[in-house]
Amino acid sequence: MRSPGASSGSSRTVPSATSRRSRSASRTSTRDAKSASQRGGERSHRGPVSPTRDQLYEEAKRKNVEGRSSMNKEELRKAVGR
Repeated sequence: MRSPGASSGSSRTVPSATSRRSRSASRTSTRDAKSASQRGGERSHRGPVSPTRDQLYEEAKRKNVEGRSSMNKEELRKAVGR
């Protein structure tokens, strides 16, 4: 008779997902010696950032664009010449 808690020997070990993946550094992280904080946002992958509607509205206000309060972002962009 087996003692309580003893293994029957039929179980098998299942590898975890992390052990199957490679844990190497990305190519870009090994190119330069700067840490993330030293890069200060370089390679942040955000792409070109457009001004917000509020920023466009303020620019339209400075340029005295009529009807700016009812304009959407695209209309404001055209009105201020961006």
